[in-house]
Amino acid sequence: MGLFGKLFDKKECAVCGGEIGLLGNRKLEDGNLCKDCASKLSPWFSDRRQSTVEEIKGQLAYREANQEKVAAFHTTRTLGERTKVLLDEDKGLFMVTAAKNLAEANPDVLSFSDVTGCNLDIDERKTEIEYEDAEGERHSFNPKRYAYSYEFYIVIHVSHPYFSEIRFKLNNDTVDNNVETLLDGPNNTGMLHGGIRPTIGSMTGAAFTSNAEEVRASVDYQQYEAMGIEIRDALLQVRQQAREEAVAAAAPKTAVTCPFCGATTMPDANGCCEFCGGAISG
Repeated sequence: MGLFGKLFDKKECAVCGGEIGLLGNRKLEDGNLCKDCASKLSPWFSDRRQSTVEEIKGQLAYREANQEKVAAFHTTRTLGERTKVLLDEDKGLFMVTAAKNLAEANPDVLSFSDVTGCNLDIDERKTEIEYEDAEGERHSFNPKRYAYSYEFYIVIHVSHPYFSEIRFKLNNDTVDNNVETLLDGPNNTGMLHGGIRPTIGSMTGAAFTSNAEEVRASVDYQQYEAMGIEIRDALLQVRQQAREEAVAAAAPKTAVTCPFCGATTMPDANGCCEFCGGAISG
């Protein structure tokens, strides 16, 4: 059988046993996976090609069990705009998703203690502003001018068997003040989309080289930066609380004499006598 014959051979999914269509194969280290089974994997998982069939089966079992956690999840706080961080502060759990139907999306439910770090990643890019002459040739200004744009990402580092970070974008549209980067002629002032004159004071003068300062001072930039800081600080705070509670729970307890009933007791989680229920001070 030639190369093309092997290419069009029917393949079988190593997980569900179903036949894999021509464009539906997802390669594993030691087998094949159909697109339906692949769609059930965690959206934060990226090592499929390096995973064995058994490892994928293990993850799919975890993902099925995760559905029960999603069903029991009670959102007490929501952070973000498009992709949201949902917190269940009563259970010490969170998940990250853009889905409206949580049962269908089955977002991974993690514990606050799973967080190992969190940071706001602001991706800055610059594009040279050029102009076209009458013949349609592109030229640089002297000195060169640059338009800056920004994307805002949250990166949550986690301790998890199937992924080590959750990275998602905060902004829907690029934050760039809509500055044109290809102008008609060297004397063009660089109108914004919609015909609005830019507010850069030196845009029309030879001294203009960058709009970075203005974009960073814009409402959109400030909004997404504040949103990112809020999410980062919230996750780091609940992570710290979870760790402090774990340390306190693991600390050895000391027997004390109850001032109410005189019994020797180990105070419960609320610091009360296990026999009479009296609150034992400090």
